[in-house]
Amino acid sequence: MTQIYFSEDHEWVALGADGIATIGITDHAQEALGDIVFVELPEPGRVVGKAEAVAVVESVKAASDVYAPLAGTVVEANQAIVDDPALVNTQAESGAWFFRLRLDDAAAVNGLMDRAAYETFLGTLS
Repeated sequence: MTQIYFSEDHEWVALGADGIATIGITDHAQEALGDIVFVELPEPGRVVGKAEAVAVVESVKAASDVYAPLAGTVVEANQAIVDDPALVNTQAESGAWFFRLRLDDAAAVNGLMDRAAYETFLGTLS
């Protein structure tokens, strides 16, 4: 089973056996945003740093940056959510991933939270 990690910016990371990390926004984030109407994703080949704004998600309420929770090179963007942004509302932590990264350091995922720690973190937010 793939281990899922979470950032304080409400992104999730699934690290594949091939060392490629799939990244999306959490269910909490999509609920806070409301109905998603537009998504802008990074181009494959883009090198990104940890905490760098790399994508944009817009809802009927607001626009928000999506940050790279880890450093690496974008290898794929999910065209399906560009074509149908509402998928983010229904599949935030599954099929509606945003982009995939070849990580500079796969061990860096250890600096992120597991689901239990993320749930505890959510409990501290007002």
